[in-house]
Amino acid sequence: MAEVTGNAIEALDLVKHFDETVAVDHVSFAVPTGSVLGLLGPNGAGKTTTVRMMTTLTRPTSGTALVAGHDVVRDPAGVRRSMGLTGQSATVDELLTGRENLRLVGQLYGLDRRTVRRISDDLLERFSLADAGDRVVKTYSGGMRRRLDLAVSLVATPPVLFLDEPTTGLDPRSRVELWDVLRELVRDGTTLLLTTQYLEEADQLADNIVVVDHGRIIAEGTPLQLKDASGKAALVVTVSDGADLSRAAELMRRVVREVHVDEAARRLTAPAQGLGDITEVAGTFATSGIELDDLGLQRPSLDDVFLHLTGRRAEETTDDESDGGAGGSRLEGVPA
Repeated sequence: MAEVTGNAIEALDLVKHFDETVAVDHVSFAVPTGSVLGLLGPNGAGKTTTVRMMTTLTRPTSGTALVAGHDVVRDPAGVRRSMGLTGQSATVDELLTGRENLRLVGQLYGLDRRTVRRISDDLLERFSLADAGDRVVKTYSGGMRRRLDLAVSLVATPPVLFLDEPTTGLDPRSRVELWDVLRELVRDGTTLLLTTQYLEEADQLADNIVVVDHGRIIAEGTPLQLKDASGKAALVVTVSDGADLSRAAELMRRVVREVHVDEAARRLTAPAQGLGDITEVAGTFATSGIELDDLGLQRPSLDDVFLHLTGRRAEETTDDESDGGAGGSRLEGVPA
């Protein structure tokens, strides 16, 4: 596969209508080669529909996209040869072994048998599936299936990989293991576009984030930039059991006027201007005789960003939300 330089992925004014519904509304962004873009949004925001257009699974109503320099409208076959896609649910053949799944896809690409065997063995080893390679997939755990699903999308070593909620349904340990695999792919030069509702996942993996809601981009930037834009860091003081919470709040108000008191958690929270506030508050409590369990600065989380931008949490959904019927279909980049 030829090396991709500059931007490996570009969305160019993408629009998608489903009858009277506008699922994607003039979306544009770029993903530099060897980086990770997190595409975030509530359920029904248009994330999956955007991915489907960029991977040739559905044709844009207007606009286009470039993947590894290939236009999704004018050169869909070139796009498919240059990318892999892992959808929202694993779609490997459960009646075949892991090794047979990999070899089948290699044969569909037209690779010779020796190359297919080598690539299959390498991928099974890379994804910690070597010991299970000759077991039928229906005996695999959910995490193993997702790792195999990702391995299948890499048979042709595509420079670009689209991941549509790749860790949905995985337990925390399997999710972290998959994150490690994705970091390794990026270190090797693969470009990733990741849709997810796990905000921690975007925080861990994404170099840049695009937030979409109702089909439109409403914010973009690095995770840190988005957090900073959603509000200043908070000064958080947790008062020990048995200490006088009311007196602690009075002392804290001598440094910062606006203090929120959470009696159940015994926590005091206030907007912080910088390290000077935390130093002054720490000094005040040091001579007060009030025992603290914790004191520190807390940045807004990506969940706070979501709430600030959309008015709802990432996982919230309503009955009338949809993603244009996009579903979780999957294309492995097999040449058309």
